[in-house]
Amino acid sequence: MSGIVFYRTENRAALEDWYTETLDVEVWLEQPGCTILEFEGFRFGFCDADHTETEGILTFVYDTPSEVDAMHDRLGDAVREDPHENEQYRIYQFFADDPDGRIVELQAFLHETPE
Repeated sequence: MSGIVFYRTENRAALEDWYTETLDVEVWLEQPGCTILEFEGFRFGFCDADHTETEGILTFVYDTPSEVDAMHDRLGDAVREDPHENEQYRIYQFFADDPDGRIVELQAFLHETPE
């Protein structure tokens, strides 16, 4: 079983470019008016609309803090903060904004995760 999260956007082409070029996300499926992207089994889509939805956070989970650091360097002006340890959730993380202003979180767990 799997699922997909969809967002409405006025800027689908720019989002597809940003996610595929900056975060190495792959296009999973192109549909009329919608693009579905995938990152290691995490699927999310953007559909053409007359308004943009920016609610929620898209979280990308990496295996190590060094991968999170590398993505921080790669995202440049899109980042909101420096990577840091979040003791409450035992993660290493930072937040950034995609081209729509949607919050994107990049993190690595600092403990073993269940399989």
